[in-house]
Amino acid sequence: MNNNSFLVSAKGICIAAFLSFNTVMFAQKTADISTISEKTLSSILEKNRTYYTKGKVADYIPELGNMDAKAIAFSVVEKNGKVFNVGDVQKKFTMQSISKIIALMIAVSEKGETNVFDKMGYFGTDQPFNHFSNLETTGKPLNPMMNAGAILTTSLISGDGEKPFLKILDMVRYITKNQTLDYSTSVYESEKSTGHRNRGMFYLMKNNGLISGNEDQLDNYFRQCSIELTAEDLAKIGYFFANECVRFDGDSKYKNAEMSRLIQSQMLIAGMYEFSGEYARTVGLPSKSGVGGGITVSVPGKMGIGVFSPALDQHGNSAAGYHMILDLVKQYDLSLF
Repeated sequence: MNNNSFLVSAKGICIAAFLSFNTVMFAQKTADISTISEKTLSSILEKNRTYYTKGKVADYIPELGNMDAKAIAFSVVEKNGKVFNVGDVQKKFTMQSISKIIALMIAVSEKGETNVFDKMGYFGTDQPFNHFSNLETTGKPLNPMMNAGAILTTSLISGDGEKPFLKILDMVRYITKNQTLDYSTSVYESEKSTGHRNRGMFYLMKNNGLISGNEDQLDNYFRQCSIELTAEDLAKIGYFFANECVRFDGDSKYKNAEMSRLIQSQMLIAGMYEFSGEYARTVGLPSKSGVGGGITVSVPGKMGIGVFSPALDQHGNSAAGYHMILDLVKQYDLSLF
């Protein structure tokens, strides 16, 4: 055998070994995911429980400041719809910005993606969630995940008065299969009375010709942010968008692969605000946070994850929640990358 033949033969053996190794590793990953249990989640939760001490409960909305900083919950909904819950799983908290992905789904369903995104961008950002961004330059919000874009998104949902909000609430109830969900009137009133920055965005966009209605539309935004749910509900929302808008129990009434891709792509590039880029590097999954302390996560084609811990980091994301997600992703190699 000459040297060239030897090299070719050796190369072939190496490639075969590599492919065989990858096949084994892939099989192991699949098996590993199926071993997720409440014991697994409990271990991760306990490891990260004390991260609340490194965060701060949101108090710029006074009513949110009453949340128990030590509360913590962790939920997963598997591919077969099986639910795993640990921690304070009965504890309710408000959706806040997580409601933006539901509003976006409804607005795009009604108006079409082109019409919605003609008024805003697909861009990420290096600014906080309540930044005015380029409203005074191009006049359009950067994306539907920041407050300005979310306020605009809700204003695009058809219907007078509370109808746009009720559509959002009904959709959250459908996805979670939980008809008892409602909004907190005390948080709504607190948000409305202190939401002057959001009010400024609303009127600036109205001045730019993007919004034609009155403050009823902004009230709908405050209401949708005040919808109360649990970590399990968030896991079911994550599952829904991870699986082409099919509900955890298999109900495919809203099945839509393109909608699923749109929502998840926005979650990935802007769902964690200015932390989204670093989050994509460390976690690598479509996720949406809210200043109520919740984060919903979609593992495309596989599962939904929901976490809750109200103490927030400097970006407005749950401190303990982020670390629980990070540990689960590392343990089961769930990152897209």
